[in-house]
Amino acid sequence: MDFDFIRFRTSLLILAAMLGTIFTCLFYIKTEPHLPLILCLIFLALFGKAKGQKWSSLEKGMVSGIQYGIQPIIILALIGMLIAAWMFSGTIPTVIHFSLSVIQPQFLLITGLISCMIVSMLVGSSFTTVSTVGVALMGIAAAAGIPLEWAAGAVICGACFGDKMSPMSDTTNFAAGVAEISIIEHIRHMMKTTIPAILLTAVIFFIMGRSITIDPAGAGEMKEIMKAISGAVSTGWFTLLSPVIVVALAMLKKPIIPTLIIGLATAGFTGILAGNGDFAQFMSILQNGTKFEVANEQAASILNRGGLQSMMWSISLIMIAFALGGLMEKLGVIQSLMNGLIKKVKSRGQLIASTAASSISVNFSTGEQYMSILIPGQSLKPMYGKLGIPNRYLSRTLEDAGTLVNPLVPWGVSGAFFAQSLGVDVVHYIPFAFFLYLSPIFSILYGFLPNKKADSINLAA
Repeated sequence: MDFDFIRFRTSLLILAAMLGTIFTCLFYIKTEPHLPLILCLIFLALFGKAKGQKWSSLEKGMVSGIQYGIQPIIILALIGMLIAAWMFSGTIPTVIHFSLSVIQPQFLLITGLISCMIVSMLVGSSFTTVSTVGVALMGIAAAAGIPLEWAAGAVICGACFGDKMSPMSDTTNFAAGVAEISIIEHIRHMMKTTIPAILLTAVIFFIMGRSITIDPAGAGEMKEIMKAISGAVSTGWFTLLSPVIVVALAMLKKPIIPTLIIGLATAGFTGILAGNGDFAQFMSILQNGTKFEVANEQAASILNRGGLQSMMWSISLIMIAFALGGLMEKLGVIQSLMNGLIKKVKSRGQLIASTAASSISVNFSTGEQYMSILIPGQSLKPMYGKLGIPNRYLSRTLEDAGTLVNPLVPWGVSGAFFAQSLGVDVVHYIPFAFFLYLSPIFSILYGFLPNKKADSINLAA
């Protein structure tokens, strides 16, 4: 029997065992995702030892994996502090107070979707969008009595739209670079799957919003919440200085980490100037989050959040996931899966489906968005040339199944961050993140549909 086939079959069994362990622990035993990932890490390390690998070699694989996650970890820590800083400065309370005054609850889902789409297109970052507009919208949803998982789905769909389609998005440029095509060609080709997916998503959220029944007593409760927010923290247009600066720097494509630090500094200055606390209180808030004394419980749950410690759950999860991904790469499991898929490809549809499956597999096995673009992109790109398929099909599929699937992975960088920032577990918002799984479905379907230009080429040659 072919040795490569044996390696592919073994790698497939390893992946299946890992995913089985993770899903059993998450959905049946109801554990946090950290523990099943650690179990998989132990299992994989024992497998490596059984194959004759030295512990020092396995350890290097885990450490190298964690090294890939240093930047996301720093960004997560800074955004946790920024959310607290914008609560302290009155930025998010101002947005919530204003929005509750003008937005009808029935239109919050579609309004939230469109707002996040616009902001994410401008800044090119789902993280920035979720931590600014997204957090404010979740506060509005909580006050209006809208299911938080619905609101989280709308926020994430809108935020990820720009992360995929904006020319300023790092993943958009990265996917185009891996496929070696221009960013304009890449974005234009993605419209074929993105436009129908986002339109269908918008229709669904509009219908869902219209189905919400608002209790007449809810209007009085919302007024009480608005009053409690205004009494706890100073609000006003001047509090929007920090997010305006952050969005402007993001649009200018300035590095994300210095941008977030400037956002922290300006938020602290605004909050202290507004009389919301002194410098010592601001430093404590950056560490532990806001602790406003509010009698209204719902207002307190909206205002008291953020801080460095709030992100430690996500940071520890990402570190374990990256260590697992590094160990899988060290043992050759991921590359073996890629090589096995390549051998089974005979047509355009099969190649696009294999690309999508590869990106999704890397997402679930490593939790890393960039790896889900890089590894399948580099491994499968020669097949696109061999079968005469333009590389724009590769770049589009990498975005649809790589960029957009990562937020659906509880231990993924995006999934962990979104869950922690919005206060809704990944497994709870998954059913409502329509855009995120409609796009890869459309991408795979289009691969199998007749295409005169593609079908004029003898794909079997």
